[in-house]
Amino acid sequence: MHMCARRATTARVSKPKKNVPHANRPAQKTDWGDVADWYDQLVGESGSEYHREVVLPGVLRLINPQPGQRVLDIACGQGVLCRLLEKRGAEVTGVDGAAELIKAARERGPQSIHYHIADARELHFLPEDHFDAASCILAIQNINPVQPVFAAAARALKPGGRFVIVMMHPAFRGPKETSWGWDNKANVQFRRVERYLLPRKSPIVTHPGKTDSEYTWTFHKPIESYVKSLRNAGLLIDAIEEWPSHKVSTSGPRAGAENTARKEIPMFMAIRALKLGAPISE
Repeated sequence: MHMCARRATTARVSKPKKNVPHANRPAQKTDWGDVADWYDQLVGESGSEYHREVVLPGVLRLINPQPGQRVLDIACGQGVLCRLLEKRGAEVTGVDGAAELIKAARERGPQSIHYHIADARELHFLPEDHFDAASCILAIQNINPVQPVFAAAARALKPGGRFVIVMMHPAFRGPKETSWGWDNKANVQFRRVERYLLPRKSPIVTHPGKTDSEYTWTFHKPIESYVKSLRNAGLLIDAIEEWPSHKVSTSGPRAGAENTARKEIPMFMAIRALKLGAPISE
């Protein structure tokens, strides 16, 4: 997890081990249940710094929850967004694959929020055409494939319902294949992108700094893949926003260039899509 970025899902994948053939590796879920206590301390009651300063304000604006509306949060973690939506008067349902995080969410309350332990790709237990809005925040890149998630969201939404997704920006924030660089001659900080278009998966440590930490996966897809999957689920994109980091460098010879780079190269990408009707075939 990139500190603020990844949340629980239940796609089954392989756990990387040294000197073990890929075919013989044991299956592993990509949720964060094994590090739930650490994750709960990191995110806390109201979210990490990036949640509070960038992600959650943008999500609430795009969802625009109204009192009495029903909102579904897919891969809800320990309920940060659910609690904010409930405070806005929405009737909230949260779903996550990690039982430990759902337990933490229920303990934080309030009891009016309905939490379920479930795979983000298998939400058939939810009523059809029921929710006014749905969200999947900083989790979609841990889920593979994404098509069942979008189909499940579309099924649960009312016609005209809105679905908001937020992810680390696929073009600029891919783990291991993107990084910051510095051009001494131009006195410019730039973002190096080594790979982008081809889908791939990368192992990430669930608890950075812990020597015996478990691994999970992040799945990279180009933006066109998300657009196509949403379309095929009968969801029409009506907004794409790219959000930069809120951080500001205040000292040092590179401060100005660092701040310019942050403003120009987004950290997150948000998509809002509306349910139209029947899914669109290939």
